[in-house]
Amino acid sequence: MDPVTPHDLHATALHLLGLDHTKLTYRHSGRDFRLADVHGTVVQDGLA
Repeated sequence: MDPVTPHDLHATALHLLGLDHTKLTYRHSGRDFRLADVHGTVVQDGLA
């Protein structure tokens, strides 16, 4: 199995909750942030 980053885990957890992690953006100190950052991708291998 390939290594999984924390960003991937967050993206996968949000996917399992039915949320699109790419659309969850919040602004802090004039800068946009995403919950799974720009590096997070959904891990499909562990999903059934």
